[in-house]
Amino acid sequence: MALDPYKVLGVDRSASEAEIKKAHRQKAKDLHPDQNPDDPKKLEAFKQVSQAWDILGDKEKRAKFDRGEIDGDGNPTGFGGGYPGGGPGGGGQRWETRGGGNPFGGAQGDPFEDILSGMFGGGRSRRSGPVKGRDVRYRVTIDFADSVTGARRRMTMADNTALDVNIPAGIESGQTLRLKSQGQASPNGGPPGDALLEVEVKPSSVWERDGKDLRMSVPIDLKIAVLGGSVEVKTPSGPVTLKVPAGSNTGSQLRLRGKGVQTSTPGNLYARLEIVLDDPKDDGLKAWAEGR
Repeated sequence: MALDPYKVLGVDRSASEAEIKKAHRQKAKDLHPDQNPDDPKKLEAFKQVSQAWDILGDKEKRAKFDRGEIDGDGNPTGFGGGYPGGGPGGGGQRWETRGGGNPFGGAQGDPFEDILSGMFGGGRSRRSGPVKGRDVRYRVTIDFADSVTGARRRMTMADNTALDVNIPAGIESGQTLRLKSQGQASPNGGPPGDALLEVEVKPSSVWERDGKDLRMSVPIDLKIAVLGGSVEVKTPSGPVTLKVPAGSNTGSQLRLRGKGVQTSTPGNLYARLEIVLDDPKDDGLKAWAEGR
């Protein structure tokens, strides 16, 4: 039988989008293969959580599931499958007669098809042919620097397949990357589904993002603050030299042009200066402060 996505995520049918998202994130985090290597049971549970999220994380699919139009595997049920609730893997009751014919009395098709045929003066052909495989959703975490500069990283999916993923510069937590044809195979020879990667960006202890710009604090000693000088500053794309003008004070802000988020028009990096004493107990510094 098909899965019940509500039971898989442990939420009520009346659960809000936020409640469903929270439940998915927690279960995906607890069951992720990286956290449970060589545990086939948790790997299977992780796949079921991803499958449930594919249904309930999509408003249209959730509505179709609630109306009984698709089952927990995303397969059509009801009239879309020939009889109400009768498609392969469907969760509803299958309608049958002793002779194996249509319970609605027609030799073939369904009653709505017959009605439409009479109204428009011709037969209505059913939609047939290969269908696309099911999309699969994953949740991935990337480094802050990769979200700023962009990168190509190899990621391990729930089925242990490794995919090379292009991370575009400027991506933010909550956005989704679509990997074409990396989802489930079609059940009848159609194109495979896609892999949808919901991205979470790790926070940085050095930089803070402000749109396309970055902000950071840069400690400098008193001598450089008074006389001016150069300090090395860490940026997501590598270290650079920052020139500090003489007479700088804590709170002064210097701009590193083009060192922010590396989109088509790169943002800037703003460095806020903070004066830090190398040795607050230095005798020479104390004598200077006392005017001796």
